[in-house]
Amino acid sequence: MKRLLLPVGLLALALGAAGSGGAWAQADVVGQRKEEMKRSGAHLEAIKKIMDAGEAVGPVAPRAQEMHGYFATLPTLFPAGSTENSKARPEVWSDRAGFEKAASNASEATAKLAAAAGSGDRDATAAAFREVGASCGACHRNYRAR
Repeated sequence: MKRLLLPVGLLALALGAAGSGGAWAQADVVGQRKEEMKRSGAHLEAIKKIMDAGEAVGPVAPRAQEMHGYFATLPTLFPAGSTENSKARPEVWSDRAGFEKAASNASEATAKLAAAAGSGDRDATAAAFREVGASCGACHRNYRAR
């Protein structure tokens, strides 16, 4: 009897750990996307300060490039079921094509911002920055709960 209890106990422990892996993975992905959004928000605030101060726009480029990388992979941070402790609306999954298009729009807008800032053209950078803001707002209106 004792010889049977140990393997059965180990099997139950292993199955329990495997079953909870999904919950841990979901929590990790929600936390990761929250951190990425916070970092993007900090970049946007810093860019706004640069633009408002009339400073050279070169320092905007690396910030925009980092956001571009994040937005390019954004849909991967929203796997099915990753809703706990999240403001993601159900439309992220029910309108997946629309959500992916919104993420793509943000990625394209941040790439344009990086290119404009890299060129040093203040007017083009300002226009691209407005486009980034519009793409963020459009996504949040449709896919983020208040």
